Amino acid sequence: MTLPPPTAAPATLTAPGEPPRAVPAGARVLVTRLDSFGDVLLAGPALRAVAEHAGHVTLLCGPQGRAAADLLPGVDDVLTWAAPWEGTAPPDVAESGFADLTADLRAAGYDAALVLTSFHQSPLPTALMLRLAGVPYIGADSVDHPGRLLDVRHRRAEGRHEAEAALDTAAAMGFTPGRFDDGRLRVLPLPATGHLTGRGPYVVVHPGASAPARTWPAERWRETVALLADNDHRVVVTGGPAEAALTRQVAGTDAVDLGGRTDARQLAGVLLMADAVVCGNTGPAHLAAAVGSPVASLFAPVVPAERWRPYGVPLVLLGDQQAACAGTRARHCPLAGHPCLNGVTAEDVLRAVRKLIEEAR
Repeated sequence: MTLPPPTAAPATLTAPGEPPRAVPAGARVLVTRLDSFGDVLLAGPALRAVAEHAGHVTLLCGPQGRAAADLLPGVDDVLTWAAPWEGTAPPDVAESGFADLTADLRAAGYDAALVLTSFHQSPLPTALMLRLAGVPYIGADSVDHPGRLLDVRHRRAEGRHEAEAALDTAAAMGFTPGRFDDGRLRVLPLPATGHLTGRGPYVVVHPGASAPARTWPAERWRETVALLADNDHRVVVTGGPAEAALTRQVAGTDAVDLGGRTDARQLAGVLLMADAVVCGNTGPAHLAAAVGSPVASLFAPVVPAERWRPYGVPLVLLGDQQAACAGTRARHCPLAGHPCLNGVTAEDVLRAVRKLIEEAR
């Protein structure tokens, strides 16, 4: 699959009277991506582009994104901070450690900063913090007028995937990808996980998601695992520590239950060796893409698939993308019966898995 290159659309100059300037080779560059695990993975190609030109790359991420940050090539060190403007339960401003972080960033002496956000988020609170920290050159994708908060104001092309949009924003600052970088998601080398999965080919089923609107009820996942097993697919069910009860129910006696038994690197290793991965729109879907595994994605249209689908891998998208909940960003389904996903059957998943495996062969 050939991925589209960054648009390299011209950046909008926001500092009056100053021409765009190149970040000097060997610069200390800070990249910020302050939200979740999957969002940080999608920033990976842009981080590698920054690393092509910088002497040192620091990633500032939120607590939920830290495990993903530790998997990314091109990152020299990682700072973790819970921002008062990110996440579903942000800290109070007074308790966030804003002043301490700003002082630490000033002491680090960064030459430039790239602020990465999703299409519906503003980079300006982060940019203001970086200005207060003395960062002299800041770029971001911004719909809102930035005043003097940004030196490079990029405007993303309509419909760009989040990974592509981040790469485009990096390119607008002069951080273009390496000559042989294909722009896909990527992670650092992974551990062997055969002792967890057992021997032989398998399909991964990951039933959990951070937002209930983005996944099936447990009984539908259980039905799907049983059908896959009945059709000679060995199944491995994955999930985090908080999802152990869910994975136990979904796996039953038909699958290997790894709920709560893997950290992020081990989970990536499990996904790497899968014939296919079945999941909702959740962080492990992007982790599967980062290791190159095909994905059957039960994708609720509360966020647009063109921006958030698993990127750069064979994909079967399941779910009604025209449902009335489309674009609402709802965490809990606003419609009775969850029609966008409950219209998908276990048989649909089985067909999707067969298609992905046959295409890979």
